[in-house]
Order: sequence, then structure tokens, then C-alpha cells
Amino acid sequence: MARKGYVEIDTEGCKGCNLCVLHCPTDVLELKTSDTNSYGLHYAVMVNEEACNGCMNCSLVCPDAAITVYRQAS
Repeated sequence: MARKGYVEIDTEGCKGCNLCVLHCPTDVLELKTSDTNSYGLHYAVMVNEEACNGCMNCSLVCPDAAITVYRQAS
């Protein structure tokens, strides 16, 4: 059974650098260009929750530590 993950993004801490989107191997994340945070910046959102395997690539490349990854116990 494939490991399931979940990504939680601090929208106020995200500056929309897009690194998490580029480094996600399963295309779970994208920038929400239709909305901004209180700083006027687009932020990343989880759009394909079923595909997340909890690899943590997104949180490791985030320069602002705005991403927390949760993984389902095996």
C-alpha cells in the first residue's frame, strides 16, 4: 500500500516562491493565483491531495519553513 501524506501550508508565511511546486514529484501543489495573503503575495495550495505520498520535498526546499508534512503511519 502506498504511503499517504498531507501538506499543511501557512498561507501568511508563504511568499509564493514556487519552489515547493517545482520540487513536488506527484504534482500535489500549485500557486493560488486567484487569491493573495495579507502581504499581497500568491501562496501555495494543495490541489491533488490523493497523490501526496508524504515525501517532504516541499517542506525541505521551502525557504520560509511555511510547510508542514504529515504522513500516515505504516
